[in-house]
Amino acid sequence: MSKRAIDLSQFDDEYRSEQTAERGEFESVPDGKYQVNVEKVELTEAQTSGNPMLKWTLRVIAPKFVNRLIWRNNVITHNTLKYVKTDLHLCGLDLEKLSELPKHLKKLLDVKLEVTKKTKGDNENIFFNRRIDNDRAPGKFRQEAGDALVPF
Repeated sequence: MSKRAIDLSQFDDEYRSEQTAERGEFESVPDGKYQVNVEKVELTEAQTSGNPMLKWTLRVIAPKFVNRLIWRNNVITHNTLKYVKTDLHLCGLDLEKLSELPKHLKKLLDVKLEVTKKTKGDNENIFFNRRIDNDRAPGKFRQEAGDALVPF
């Protein structure tokens, strides 16, 4: 089976004039509280252990660093089941059996959450604090997140 060559020539002109990204565009957001939208959730395997893992892609919606991405991984083991179940419940997904999760992953998309990012050494941890009601106006997200950051 031969693979067809991918034609990238349609991008040549734009590529020539494109500037390289500043290094800061790829740095992690600082520690603090953020309001995020769940943009993607995948069930995959952890590279080191091979254990099942939920891989979350979260887009910041307020108060600062809007549109930046935060990633969170939940490795699923017998010791972490309590935390996985708590996170799923917080996102509005209550399952009878964890084996039902793959067919319900789409229900986790577009859920709005308040999260806290804490860094300790080289480890970045993302904690789900609470779900934010979808009916609230976007301005309300910013106000609440700003209030949540007062101690920082």
